[in-house]
Amino acid sequence: MDELDLHGVRHYRVELMVEDFVLRHELPLRIITGNSPVMKGIVAEVLRRHNLRGEVENHYNLGALIVTEDERPRPSDDAS
Repeated sequence: MDELDLHGVRHYRVELMVEDFVLRHELPLRIITGNSPVMKGIVAEVLRRHNLRGEVENHYNLGALIVTEDERPRPSDDAS
């Protein structure tokens, strides 16, 4: 499984790094965010835009995500 470690990366660089990583590698992926809520939020937004899902790797390491396809149904824009 390919891995992206974001420790020490400035927040302003994270969006492009994560986007490039998820587009260039096959799923599943591992992204290490550390415990920064800001970092986790940036990563979550990029994953959402690409219909991907990041699940906490385990309850002992909340700063790492396993990225897979998000197979949950998305709300339809044309729903009445």
